[in-house]
Parts: sequence; structure tokens; C-alpha cells
Amino acid sequence: MNDAEAVDLIRDAVRGAGFTRADPSAVPIWADLGAGDGVFTRALVELLGPAARIYAVDRDKKALASLERNARGTGSPVTTVIADFTRPFELPGLGAAGLDGILMANALHYVRDGAGMLSHLAAMLSPGGRIVLIEYDRRGPNPWVPYPIPMADLPELASAAGLRPPVFTATHPSAFGGDLYVAVMERA
Repeated sequence: MNDAEAVDLIRDAVRGAGFTRADPSAVPIWADLGAGDGVFTRALVELLGPAARIYAVDRDKKALASLERNARGTGSPVTTVIADFTRPFELPGLGAAGLDGILMANALHYVRDGAGMLSHLAAMLSPGGRIVLIEYDRRGPNPWVPYPIPMADLPELASAAGLRPPVFTATHPSAFGGDLYVAVMERA
């Protein structure tokens, strides 16, 4: 997926996001968990603007180094964080100020306890903050999607995590077969 496609895919889920604080002029603070080389991180920058603060979190040092090289000298609002998001204790302080949003693109399907992870992430959000999830709409696990999250199962996971029911904002054919979906879930 290229940068323009990523922006188009998440636009409706992110639109208007990040201004959930009492002060509507507050700088939006987001995290892209499982950021990889940053295609969706760059989409967040495009949608939220250069005044935003965006944390790109991944355990792959090389991928984050690539993101940093591409952002060097551009005034990018991105801070890279080398950490494994599947181990919440590795994310100390990331949500201390209250995140306005968390983006997870093809990442939650690596977590055995999806509801538990969503619950932990919801606690990192400001009131009204949102989780934008991009996942494959498939049933069976495989080595690349060990814990699939079909669209039909997401409402139950969101409820268990204390999030409002998901709103599905987009689908996109996957290069690997089937479809990707985009869902947004807000903290109550």
C-alpha cells in the first residue's frame, strides 16, 4: 500500500480526531503501534498536520530507522519508539498525557488476548479518544495472522475492552487475498 492509499483508507476514521481535549486548540497526540516502516504513520502526519505529536512504535529497529531517515529534515512530528507493543510494560509513559488516538494497522492479530490488549490501550486514551484498527476480515489463523479478528467479532472485543461499538469506515482489497477493514472505537 502506498502513502496516498493509506491516507484514503484511514481518512474517515481519523477525520476530526485528536481534538477531544477540553482545549480544542490542543495538539493532537497519537501513537501508531506496530508502525513498521511508517506508511500509516506518514498517513497520520498528512491527516493530523505537522503540529501533531505522533509516536511510531515498533520492535523492528531497522524499520524505524528507515522512517527516521525519510523524516529527517522535514520537521516531522514523529517520534520513534523501539518497543514491543504486545508487552504493555514496554510502553511506559506513552499514554501518561492521554493519547487522542491509537492506530494499529495489521498489528492486533499478533496478540492472543485482543480484548485484554484493547482494554489496556483504552486506558491510555483521553476521554473520547479513539482506536483506529486495520485488520483482515478472515476466519482462520495462519502464520502471518495468528489471531484473526473478523469484523463480526470486533463488537464483542470492543465491549469487553470498555470501548464504544466499532464504526466500520472502509474496506480495501488485500494484496494477500480477502479484504482489510478499518474500524474506529472510541473510549466511553
